Amino acid sequence: MQLPKPRGPLSTALCADLAGGRTLREATFAAAHALVAAATDPLTDDDLQLSLAICYELHYRGFDEVDDDWEWDPELLRLRALLEQRHTAALCALVTPVEVTDAPVDQQLAAVIAADDGPSLSRYLAKHGTVERWREYLTLRSVYHLKEGDPHTWAIPRIGGRAKAAMVEIQADEYGGGSPGRMHSQLFAGLMRDLDLDDGYGALWDLAPTVAFTSVNTMSLFGLHRRWRGACLGHLAAVEMTSSEPSRRYSLGLRRLGFGEGTTVFYDEHVEADAVHEQIASVDMCGSLVAEDPTLTADVLFGAQCSLAMDGLAADHLLGAWKAGRSALHGERSLAA
Repeated sequence: MQLPKPRGPLSTALCADLAGGRTLREATFAAAHALVAAATDPLTDDDLQLSLAICYELHYRGFDEVDDDWEWDPELLRLRALLEQRHTAALCALVTPVEVTDAPVDQQLAAVIAADDGPSLSRYLAKHGTVERWREYLTLRSVYHLKEGDPHTWAIPRIGGRAKAAMVEIQADEYGGGSPGRMHSQLFAGLMRDLDLDDGYGALWDLAPTVAFTSVNTMSLFGLHRRWRGACLGHLAAVEMTSSEPSRRYSLGLRRLGFGEGTTVFYDEHVEADAVHEQIASVDMCGSLVAEDPTLTADVLFGAQCSLAMDGLAADHLLGAWKAGRSALHGERSLAA
C-alpha cells in the first residue's frame, strides 16, 4: 500500500509529513484548519476525504513508506479529530433524524430502508452497464470491498452478549468462515481481475472518486469510536438488509456481458448470505443491543440512514457522470471524447 497522490494542500502536506518526518508541521495544521473552514460540502471534498482516509488507513494496513508509530501519534490524532468533526457534522446535516418509536428496532430499520428513494445502481448496471462502466463501478467499490468486513469489525470488542455473538456470526461469513479463498475481499479481488483491473490492496485509490472514501470513512468513524458503536451496528444492518436483491441484479448484469459464475461468485455469495444475515443483523444484533441499552436506538437508526445516504452519493456520482458522457473516475477524461 503506497501513499496516494495528494488532492489538495492538506493531503499534500500530510503525505509529506508521514513519508519524511516524525512530527506534523504547523503548516499541516494550518492547512487542515483552512480546509475545514472553507469546505462547503465536506462529504464530496477531495482533499478532506482523502486526508481522512489516509489517517484511518494507518489503523488498517498502513503504508509501505510510513512508520507504524504514526498510527497513535497524538498530533496526528488531533488533526484527524478536526476532520472527523467536520465529517460528522456533514453526516448529521445530510440525513433527517427519524423518530424513535416503541416498535422493535428491526421494524424501525425496515421502515428507514423502505423510506429510502435513492437511485438504483444495480438496476442500471444490470440492464445497461458496459464493461467500461463496470470497471469504473468496481474501482469505486474496491476502496471498501478489498477490506470488506474490517471497518465494522472494530465494533466487536465494544459490545457484548447476544449482540456480539450475532455480529461475529455475520463477520465470520465475511471472512470466508475460515477459508481464505472464500473471504469476500478475495472474491471481489477475483472479480476485479476478471475485468482486467489491478486487484492490489489500495492500488486504485488514485482513480477512485471522492465518494468512495466518504463511504469508507463513515464506516471507519463508526467502527473506531465506541461512542458510535450503535451507528456501526445500524450501518452494518442496513448493508445486510439491502444487498441481497441488488447483488442478484449485479450478477445478472455481469452474465449479460458474457461473464460466468467464476466472475459472479462474489455477488452470488451475497445473494444467499445476506438473505440470512438480514434477520441476524436486525433482530439478533441490533435488537439485542438496544434491548440492553435503549438509548442507542437513535444511533442504530442514524447508522442505517448514513449507509443508505452513502449509497445514494455513490449512485448520484456514477449515474450523473455517465449520463453526461464522462468518466466517473478521478481525473479521467470524458468517455465521449
